[in-house]
Amino acid sequence: MSWRSDHIWIELIAGSRKTSNFCWALILFLGSLGFLLVGTYSYLGRNFIALFSYQQIRFFPQGIIMSFYGIAGLFFSSYLWCTIAWNVGSGYDRFDIKEGIVCIFRRGFPGKNRRIFLRFLMNEIQSIRIEVKEGIFSRPILSIEIRGQGSVPLTHIDENFTLREIEQKAAELAYFLRVPIEIF
Repeated sequence: MSWRSDHIWIELIAGSRKTSNFCWALILFLGSLGFLLVGTYSYLGRNFIALFSYQQIRFFPQGIIMSFYGIAGLFFSSYLWCTIAWNVGSGYDRFDIKEGIVCIFRRGFPGKNRRIFLRFLMNEIQSIRIEVKEGIFSRPILSIEIRGQGSVPLTHIDENFTLREIEQKAAELAYFLRVPIEIF
């Protein structure tokens, strides 16, 4: 989602609060909870589901393995829920022609570097860069090349833009910032 006027372009970045992340975290939580309950009930010698008797799943080795998978799944599920709660990866890109300043803000994991804030002048922007990674999962990456500091990526790993969409976005941004486009 973006907002644009004659002098300011603000691109809002969605973080980890996406429907797919909610679905995966819920599926992983429920599945791992099921594994842990089956392992626990096999240890206690009781029926968890009326369709299966407790003699069909012995605690050693099936119950132990199912309990292990349940505990490991709960750890992964809690990690996903924490990234959703902290909204890791969210932020904005702000290009202000009137003031000549570019601000890039992202949220990370809690700690000393929770907020990542980059601020630089527009005259430090060398070009808009499109890089196409070759391989099985090839995808284009849009970034800003800054003099003396390298490139700052603007697209995210989970964004699946086609090359045409990236080219269109790069052309609009390059026209707005009045800088050239480099393709690698």
